[in-house]
Amino acid sequence: MQRVLRAALLISACFAACHAPEHAAPLMEASVKPGINKDFLDPKLEVAAYEERFEGESREIFAQRARVAALVGVREGMAVADVGAGTGLFTRMFAPKVGAGGRVYAVDIARQFVEHVERDCNERHMDNVTGVVCTERSVELPKASVDLVFVCDTYHHFEYPRQTMASIREALKPGGELIVVDFIRIEGQSREWILDHVRAGQDVVTQEIESAGFAKVRDEDAAFLRENYVMRFKRD
Repeated sequence: MQRVLRAALLISACFAACHAPEHAAPLMEASVKPGINKDFLDPKLEVAAYEERFEGESREIFAQRARVAALVGVREGMAVADVGAGTGLFTRMFAPKVGAGGRVYAVDIARQFVEHVERDCNERHMDNVTGVVCTERSVELPKASVDLVFVCDTYHHFEYPRQTMASIREALKPGGELIVVDFIRIEGQSREWILDHVRAGQDVVTQEIESAGFAKVRDEDAAFLRENYVMRFKRD
């Protein structure tokens, strides 16, 4: 009897594995780049140092922030998640656009960043911003809670991309959109820092996101950016 039961359980497990959706996250995903977020998990992280780094004119994304935000297409009444919000650059830009009837979730793995963004937005009377401390495997947003997820120079920090993308898909409403901005990584062309820091190029990123249950809508026309691409996806 025990042999029959074990056999039945084995067959059931094999059937479940074979018929699991392609975009289902594994129960235990291996890190794709161990330690990539250690600086952001440091309890001694100093926000001021990152403000200077993230919000300086030498950073391409900051210098072109208005054009990047315009590409995203945030509208009044939308619920938007700024995943990897950092010091709050785009959270502050999106909040007025979604208006009083919308909401912006400032999501980051660094608690200090989230607390800073919440405090900064409160001082600016942006009452439609909610801070969310995420984990290495989940964005920690409620199911079907947002219309759009914006991930800027952060996808390459997803240490467990399949699980993180599964959580993003769950957080999006049906038909919701995902905007990914990240570094162009091409051997022999990209800067050494990008080659060392960014684990994958645009093709690999696209494949990973599509396998998580997203359909690519288009590459946005971002010719004004030299080192970054912008891609738009839709939740299936």
